[in-house]
Amino acid sequence: MVFYYKIACLYFGAGDNANAIRYLHKIINLKVGNLRSDIQCFARLLHLIAHYEMGNTTILDHLIKSVYRFLSKMEYLDAVQNEIFKFLRRSLSSRQQDIRKNFIDLRDRLEKVASSKYARRSYQYLDIVSWLESKIEKKPVAEVIRQKFKTRL
Repeated sequence: MVFYYKIACLYFGAGDNANAIRYLHKIINLKVGNLRSDIQCFARLLHLIAHYEMGNTTILDHLIKSVYRFLSKMEYLDAVQNEIFKFLRRSLSSRQQDIRKNFIDLRDRLEKVASSKYARRSYQYLDIVSWLESKIEKKPVAEVIRQKFKTRL
């Protein structure tokens, strides 16, 4: 499951959302009970974001409700995930010219939440801020992550 998640993250970072979704489906459709529920939860979140990236708005509304129910049932819903859900719901009804502003607003809200020790878990599994910065700067996710890595060295 971890292997599939890492492969999906690599595809997502490379901009190949269709293959990312393919690997995320392998995780989501596993019948393993509560085994690695953390990976199950973040796979569903990444699945939502990948569909958002592909512009699959027709199924996104249903997926948002489904993933929200799943995370609530697993008691895995934290402030970062709540903000992501609010953003996705709002983005479905937003005008195209407001989308960039919505990305900036979400990034700013997530930066405030990031100081919480409970929110750190979300950032370990899903680099949502790099995705947001890629959307704001209109660059590929891989390039934003590469730039962050170079500045850390």
